[in-house]
Amino acid sequence: MNFGKGVKIFWISPISVGVICMVLILGCKESGSQNVLEFPDQISYNLHVRPILSENCFTCHGPDANKREAGLRLDIASEAYAALKESPGKHAIIPGSSAESLAFSRMISSDPEEKMPPPTSNLKLSDQQIKLIEKWIDGGAVYEPHWAFVSPQKAPLPKVKNEDWAQNEIDYFVLSKMEEVGLDPSVMSDDLTLLRRLYFDLTGLPPSPEELDDLEENGMVPEAVIDQLFQSAAYGEKMAVAWMDVSRYADSHGYQDDYYRTQWPWRDWVIHAYNKNMPYDQFITWQLAGDLIPNAGKEQLLATGFNRNHKITEESGAIDEEYRVMYAIDRTNTLGKAILGVTLECAQCHDHKYDPISQKEYFQTYAFFNNVAEWGIEEKKPGFSKKSPAKYPLMEISDKDVEELLQFINMPDSASRVNRLMTGMTKGANYNSLLDEAKVLKVAVMGEPDSIRNTYILERGAYDAHGEKVEPGLPASILPFPDSLPKNRLGLSKWLFDEGNPLTARVFVNRVWQEIFGVGIVDTPGDFGLQGNLPTNQELLDWLAVDFIAHGWDIQYLLKKIMLSSTYQQSSMVKKQHLTLDPENKYLARFPRRRLKAEEIRDLILASSGLLNKEIGGPSVKTYQPEGLWEAATSGRGNLSKFQLDTGKYLYRRGLYTFIKRTVPPPNMILFDASNRDACEVERLKTSTPLQALVMMNDPVVLEASRVFASRLLKMDPKPERGIAYAFYSIIGRKPDETEREILSNHLTSFLGEYSDDKEKAKKIVDVGKFPLMDDIPVEKHAALAQVITLIYNLEASITKA
Repeated sequence: MNFGKGVKIFWISPISVGVICMVLILGCKESGSQNVLEFPDQISYNLHVRPILSENCFTCHGPDANKREAGLRLDIASEAYAALKESPGKHAIIPGSSAESLAFSRMISSDPEEKMPPPTSNLKLSDQQIKLIEKWIDGGAVYEPHWAFVSPQKAPLPKVKNEDWAQNEIDYFVLSKMEEVGLDPSVMSDDLTLLRRLYFDLTGLPPSPEELDDLEENGMVPEAVIDQLFQSAAYGEKMAVAWMDVSRYADSHGYQDDYYRTQWPWRDWVIHAYNKNMPYDQFITWQLAGDLIPNAGKEQLLATGFNRNHKITEESGAIDEEYRVMYAIDRTNTLGKAILGVTLECAQCHDHKYDPISQKEYFQTYAFFNNVAEWGIEEKKPGFSKKSPAKYPLMEISDKDVEELLQFINMPDSASRVNRLMTGMTKGANYNSLLDEAKVLKVAVMGEPDSIRNTYILERGAYDAHGEKVEPGLPASILPFPDSLPKNRLGLSKWLFDEGNPLTARVFVNRVWQEIFGVGIVDTPGDFGLQGNLPTNQELLDWLAVDFIAHGWDIQYLLKKIMLSSTYQQSSMVKKQHLTLDPENKYLARFPRRRLKAEEIRDLILASSGLLNKEIGGPSVKTYQPEGLWEAATSGRGNLSKFQLDTGKYLYRRGLYTFIKRTVPPPNMILFDASNRDACEVERLKTSTPLQALVMMNDPVVLEASRVFASRLLKMDPKPERGIAYAFYSIIGRKPDETEREILSNHLTSFLGEYSDDKEKAKKIVDVGKFPLMDDIPVEKHAALAQVITLIYNLEASITKA
């Protein structure tokens, strides 16, 4: 197997995958037991000590005052140094003297009544951890503020030995870390590989054979390619995919009945915002508080659909207030995870056990989202629709609005699609509501009620257990909320983008890095708090964050800066040195190979075969899935109780537009780790299972694309062997080498022989999907070439960004 330019064909059976995984698991267990970290010369509280205390001590001696034992708090220096209330004259930690520090004495005690953590906790400090704490105390027990709660600063570029390798500032920081551990960077990628990488990272689509030919003829200028791709409408679609996960966008309400919803105009606004390169601060402000901006127009109002994307119940027996509180909690937690990168949700029922965030501060944050004009149960309320548009929870898009909205979202025919949805539907309340939508689209947006709703701390997080009344505010440990800002969502947005806020820029920069390299500089993108992992290169993260702010929160500037670095343009070829010194590629001495996202796999197949419908925006589409899936998992009520396959060109839209029913998400996408959109998700799982191979070998999308591609090639040239190289070039982005040609040709010969003898079998091979068949093509040639193309789609190189 060669991970370099000439990626070789290989296929591993599902059984082999299972055996290999078992061997790796057992090997990891065996080697893990012998893994001992080197003892550092200098002990850092943040790097070495705090993770130990956080894991073993902070549950009982941390920020949560309600669960704090013996009045001892170890996460704050002044508290840890203070005299113990229950042991007069004694101190938990005495800087410079571990022998006199009672906390350390309890850690090394052999008495089960004295030992900390107590044996009943099932926690135990290792000898190395005890030695680290001992050395830290003897060295002065210096506490350091948590790195993520301190505003980032631009460090000077580090000195490196191989300066010639660096193309921009990013490379100095990356190379410095490489050199520290004895790594050398990889060679640069060849032009074809780099072009394909750029296309997938900026459009989510493969380059066409014509674009590849142009590259070979005229050479590669990365900056020109990047600028060209920024101008493609497909750029906004690619960027929107990740934001759909963050924003928990779906096409149904969720819960048992899981009715249809029309939030897709908001999704189209997101595509538009990325395509016009809206600055990140404006992008977020409009989504959080567009309705509160002075003289807000329809576009700002539509953007606020972000915070109405959550699940909504339509169950008649539901308690209205209980669900209304749940929606406000969802928005609060989404703010924490998506924009601040902290686990605010851990403070919903009690003070946060690890981060300095109190339950009161949680509900002060919640207060910004508690004051929204909505009810817990989705239904029409008398008089509600008479409110002014700026205070309106449903934005109506009628025929007269289309001309204005066409400026920023695509508004296809809002009526024929809805009428198709209604076909065969039982008349009733849902039928009538859809009948209304055939004329007027309703998009859930944000709006303030006429009077301010009181907010209380909810004891134990229960919706009806009102405690202390609180005003809107935010965690002081991040940045105190100034009195000068309005206590509403617009003030919250200004706080997020205050120059002193330490998290907002870091969190977004980290997630962009994650989208490109597969793993963020902080590999816990939703948790920059004390329980989150430390950044692999904090100086780089901070430099990028400050630089991003200095350039006006310009997303395309950030992407271009990363993509013009040598770090990005390296080969993904794995050398023995890499596996020995950095098997997980934390130091990026090679470009990380990763499987394409679920949406990108679909898009690759459709684009390369010529099936892709490139229409931008519009209602989501229902594509192939196993029969009876919705019907088996439905309450039998509502307008989505029966699955109705889309037809014609709508079947071949990009993965971004696939209809997401929350209770039954698209199975072929879920198997490739797509989100079901129940809640905010900032990082997808990365799995490798036999079921993924099953999808690639049997999904109607793959099989239909293969036979359509084969028919196109046979129309161009009736000799099927001549189409193989073109298909390979279109799908993988390079021409096959001699070995690959021979393997594929042998398969073609074998298939031709099989289908010439059994034309009925050949007919079954090409009789898949809704796209019209070409009857004038010999069926044995058609089926044989389609099978070879399916084989190419199933190659590891086809669905991998290298």
